[in-house]
Amino acid sequence: MKNVNMTDSLDKNADQPLSDHDLKRMKRTPRVKIIRRALGLSLMEFSGAFRIPADILASWESGETKPDQAAESYLTVIAKDPEAVKRALVAA
Repeated sequence: MKNVNMTDSLDKNADQPLSDHDLKRMKRTPRVKIIRRALGLSLMEFSGAFRIPADILASWESGETKPDQAAESYLTVIAKDPEAVKRALVAA
């Protein structure tokens, strides 16, 4: 039985730029989903913690809609200091 090293075939293509076809196939992960995952929260946990309706959050994450400028700013604050946002919301 021949020993095949799978990384050899991957390494040969590693230095090759992505083709137009490859780029079109790739789907960009929405920023809100990256933030939520980095915090280790489920969609429902993130929704509750930061008071963003779950249906809107799901729509943003699926790419169906995009957050407006105010929501993008709020997401930036959440990403930078989620605990401060939680404290502010509890105090409100």
